[in-house]
Amino acid sequence: MGYSNKSTGYPNRDRGQEKQVDSLSGARLRHDPLFLCFHALAGAALLFIIAPILGLLLHSSPSELTETAMDREVRESIWLTLWTSMSATLLLSVVAVPLGYVLAREKFPMRGFVTALIDIPIVIPHSAAGIAVLGLLGTDFIGTKLGIMAAMAFVSVPYLISAAREGFAAVPERLERAAFTLGASRARVFFTISLPLAWRAIVSGLILMWGRGMSEFGAVLIIAYKPTVTPILIWERFGEYGLSYARPLALLFIGICLILFVAVRVITWRGPNVNR
Repeated sequence: MGYSNKSTGYPNRDRGQEKQVDSLSGARLRHDPLFLCFHALAGAALLFIIAPILGLLLHSSPSELTETAMDREVRESIWLTLWTSMSATLLLSVVAVPLGYVLAREKFPMRGFVTALIDIPIVIPHSAAGIAVLGLLGTDFIGTKLGIMAAMAFVSVPYLISAAREGFAAVPERLERAAFTLGASRARVFFTISLPLAWRAIVSGLILMWGRGMSEFGAVLIIAYKPTVTPILIWERFGEYGLSYARPLALLFIGICLILFVAVRVITWRGPNVNR
């Protein structure tokens, strides 16, 4: 009579037998037509993402990239884009993260409607978003850095709110309830339990919001054509000089964004989350 595994209730198996079963099932899966079809479709989707960037790389010479990087207007535009999008992300996180927590933990009338309302900036045309933000702020913000930050924040903050909501929702409520029964305050529970367990989702949301803000074109164009953020500068050079003149700038900006995002991911990644 075999002994039962206390954690699962099933009889223990010989490890060699388990590996053999896994190997056979894996071999069958690899030869399954649907499995092969999914791999082909996955490869096509990946190629669709990578091919345009590879095309930029192959059609831009090192001399063109160097000349573009030495252009003072380009450097100022990239720096403006980076710090305004980062500032907008950090400032809005003060209200976006608490909103994500409320949506994850509190039950109130029309919560579904509020959740849908948050996604409106994602689905509306961004030129219309720029008009809406300008109508709220007034014409005094035309051509200002605060106007740029407001436009970036409006179209990108839903990503942070959604990520924070999902992160807090994944935190086991029993941990919070246990802390409450031990006399911990709501603030202490939030800062010592909820936030530390949800921080990876929040960081992912911050990265998404930052990236979306950096890439914004339509809403920023309505509010501030000058000073010029990089997406507008790329469009401007394409319209005035053509594809060959805009391509090195686009590749340079994409490269800087990728380096920054990869660096942030590496800093915040610490392997699988064993707390779950």
